[in-house]
Amino acid sequence: MTGYGKAEYQFAEHKTIIEIRSLNSKQLDLTLKVCSMLRDKEAVLRSLLTTPLERGKVDVTIYTQPLEGTTQSKTYTPIDHAAFAYYYKELSALQSELGIPSSDALVASIMRIPEVFRTNTGDTTISDDEWTLLQETLQKALQEFLAFRTQEGASLERMFTDKLDGIATLLAEVEPYEKNRVANIKQHLLANLEQLSEQTKQAIDQNRLEAELIYYLEKLDITEEKVRLTNHIKYFRETMKAPSVGFPVEGQPLGVGKKLGFIAQEMGREINTLGSKSNQSEMQIIVVKMKDILEQIKEQVLNVL
Repeated sequence: MTGYGKAEYQFAEHKTIIEIRSLNSKQLDLTLKVCSMLRDKEAVLRSLLTTPLERGKVDVTIYTQPLEGTTQSKTYTPIDHAAFAYYYKELSALQSELGIPSSDALVASIMRIPEVFRTNTGDTTISDDEWTLLQETLQKALQEFLAFRTQEGASLERMFTDKLDGIATLLAEVEPYEKNRVANIKQHLLANLEQLSEQTKQAIDQNRLEAELIYYLEKLDITEEKVRLTNHIKYFRETMKAPSVGFPVEGQPLGVGKKLGFIAQEMGREINTLGSKSNQSEMQIIVVKMKDILEQIKEQVLNVL
């Protein structure tokens, strides 16, 4: 499920920002990007994030910025004097040896050598006080993130309700065609039999003919498919009302997105069977419309936890 959350805190001379973003995914795919002082805390951070995030392609970024006007904000990358002197001496000797005229460009060339600058890595560990503050801020970012997901979940519920209503309405439109269809099929078969010769008709076992007609018409009967599809629609609605949808609730399972996906698959099976048993163009058009709506539901089910 898509979501976004952000929180930050100030400590000493820097500010730390925590951002959480997520996109659709069947499983939890967590990418954690942290500043250098949190390298040894990555495992702990993952354990704190895994349960509440539960599902989605999630990017969690934790980075620091120096506060404006502090000594950290005015820190420059220092020059390694010994390295500069070494390269200047070596390059000057090489110039003399090769007869290359000396110029100010030599200094510019030396300044482009990476070893001339010392990397300012800053603090490599986090203090206990700041670690406590960071965990509290992480929970604030998670709360904002989960609230975003809850809002998205409410929008999805309204969309699912409209789509399910659409399928139920289309299913009701099948009934008039279904009643006429059975009578038309039987009339058509009997009309074809009337075209047979009298000798052939006399040779037909009437009991066997009636049995075959009943068997054929039963094969085309869609009553069971309609009942099962209606039950699946009802079960989908009930599952959406579960308190765990969109937001974790203590003591409740952490999500029903996969369950809704399974129900949608079962709905698809019944709609496909309706289509295979439909031998009227009007019914087939209705089935195509139901399939279109169901595909929209399946796409959005991936957004549900």
